[in-house]
Amino acid sequence: MMTHPYPIPAPISTPIDVRAVFFDLDGTLLDTLPDLAAALNAMLADLGHPALPEESVRRYVGRGVGNLIQHALADSLDAAKDDAPVPVDALAGFRRHYARENGRRTQLFPGVREGLRAIRRMDLPMAVITNKAAMFTGPLLEMTGLAEFFPLVVSGGDLPRHKPDPMSLTWACGRLGVSPAEVLFVGDSVNDFLAARAACCRIFLLPYGYNEGRDVRELDCDAIVPTIADAAHLIRKRTS
Repeated sequence: MMTHPYPIPAPISTPIDVRAVFFDLDGTLLDTLPDLAAALNAMLADLGHPALPEESVRRYVGRGVGNLIQHALADSLDAAKDDAPVPVDALAGFRRHYARENGRRTQLFPGVREGLRAIRRMDLPMAVITNKAAMFTGPLLEMTGLAEFFPLVVSGGDLPRHKPDPMSLTWACGRLGVSPAEVLFVGDSVNDFLAARAACCRIFLLPYGYNEGRDVRELDCDAIVPTIADAAHLIRKRTS
């Protein structure tokens, strides 16, 4: 059984006061796994590698396309090295295939649209903070009808560092003129948790996403929420 140094958080019952809400994308708002797996397996076929089942691909999602490709080629979280160079042909192949697959099978997770509408009614600004490349993030948000909720989107490659580094969260706070302590980040992984804690943001985690085979319920987050709609019930706009 997996162990983790963080205690399981107690459920919160009183809404927290915030001035903005940030969201991860893959595994939080959208189930993009089928499209990612299709593109990844097409890339692997080009290179003469066997296909991977979706559940294997799920373990590799969350740290950007380079990390995804490294682990897929090694087919092991332990064998791949985060700082290893990504083969140019593999990266180009994945991008070509994912440009075709992006959004074809992607679905909103239950409660996403309802939750976003509820947060918008509170007049709280929202942003997407993702490690997905901008060339895929924008079209995906448009195709799924979520672009209208997010005037601010920070994608992988927009800044020198990405999650689990806190840079993208603190940069987004600066753009919106809010203190990180006044921001809630909603994600699905340890990378989201580490980025939020390093940025001094509040963090809610969803149990259904992509977290490298780990259980987010073992992380010391502010709350585990079943859906984005449930998250909306646990926040209110800070007015002072």
